[in-house]
Amino acid sequence: MEANISVISFEGTSTLTNRYQACRRLSISGSDVFLFFSFGLLNVFRLSCEPQEDPLATEARSSNLLRCPNSRCSRVSYQQSTARAIFPDWKISNLVPRTTTIMSQSTYTSVVLAKRPKALIVPGETFSLKQNPMLSQRDLKDGQILVETLYLSIDPAMRGWLNDIRSYIPPVQIGEVMRGAGTAKVLASKSTKLLVGDYVSATPGWSEVAIVAENDASLLEVPEHAKLTDFLGVLGIPGLTAYFGMLDIAKVKTGDFVVVSGAAGATGSVACQIAKLKGATVLGLAGSDEKVTWLKNLGCDALNYKRSDFKKAFKEKTKNLIDVFFDNVGGEILEVALSRANLHSRYVLCGAVSQYNSSKPVGPKNIGMAIAMRMTLRGFIIFDYESQYNEARKELAKWMSEGKVQRKETIVKGGLKSAEEALLGLYTGINTGKLLVEVKADNDRGGSKL
Repeated sequence: MEANISVISFEGTSTLTNRYQACRRLSISGSDVFLFFSFGLLNVFRLSCEPQEDPLATEARSSNLLRCPNSRCSRVSYQQSTARAIFPDWKISNLVPRTTTIMSQSTYTSVVLAKRPKALIVPGETFSLKQNPMLSQRDLKDGQILVETLYLSIDPAMRGWLNDIRSYIPPVQIGEVMRGAGTAKVLASKSTKLLVGDYVSATPGWSEVAIVAENDASLLEVPEHAKLTDFLGVLGIPGLTAYFGMLDIAKVKTGDFVVVSGAAGATGSVACQIAKLKGATVLGLAGSDEKVTWLKNLGCDALNYKRSDFKKAFKEKTKNLIDVFFDNVGGEILEVALSRANLHSRYVLCGAVSQYNSSKPVGPKNIGMAIAMRMTLRGFIIFDYESQYNEARKELAKWMSEGKVQRKETIVKGGLKSAEEALLGLYTGINTGKLLVEVKADNDRGGSKL
């Protein structure tokens, strides 16, 4: 006789409803045998995942003994079990061994703000590592999930969050976990929307584990040709910023001459490619010859702003003047770009990374060009477009699958202790494309296709 046997660890999925929903999400059919590991014991259930199935009926049929035709099933501890030994006449498939999770530890690590920097972040001074008692299901309230952080997004705006000033988001307080977006895996759940084992995007901060409200986490549905980390890059805040900044703020159109500063970064590189998709001619500004080469491979013209004759070269590259300037840098670069503005040009003020670590920020001295050229200079915050994220992600995912939008990632390994150096490195240009910190490697795709 043949049957399919799935062996899966569902630590924390103790409630019947969660077990039932997990079964359905994994598409385990009613004819399969489901081996459920809990607290080191192997429990065997024959589950039906048909929509009309009553979970209570499933519970009534489940036990530690599976009544199989040849009576060779038995209750065994995990250490004693191998599926083939228990079911020698049955076909084994989808074998997933039980692994030790971080919840078996007594503590977890987080990174907290220790001292506000006045200029550059100071390694070993600005942040400090903190050990905390491990969290568990018992710490959750209804509507909350416990997640394990996999990858952290390192973003230019983070430096601004360390300043105790009024802004679009409250500053991180001394002693608080450093704020940060990331991809994570659900370890425990008291949510009706998110289950143990789900992959989510959230803001766990610089912490190995975190409690997150279900409404502050999004189930990751990974499209074809994409991966989990894309939800921190092209399909995350950087890509969405480029999408709405270029299409809604700049209103880019065929025939425009577009210049993008910080063009080899996570947002700038997507902005360049969207502008090209819409029929514009694009010049990207980047900080190394290698980045210039990558931008040219994407079909854009590019210029290294660190070259000694940059201002002269920039003037030659902008002979027809600038219709759209997508600025991620500010400071002197913005001043140079203002000098080449076309009549009725649109300047999108997305970021000012050159000024974030300066104790004496400088601005353009020629702001009067905005009057003379009747320009539009407009800043924006991506959170204003939150209700439109899903539709934008679908279009970005489509462009990715068609090869029209490409991406690069720079992943810093070493866990949370590397996050501080990664953030400092962001402002010196260590990354091409999206900069991430790997807190814990996870090779699963997580989620289904869009």
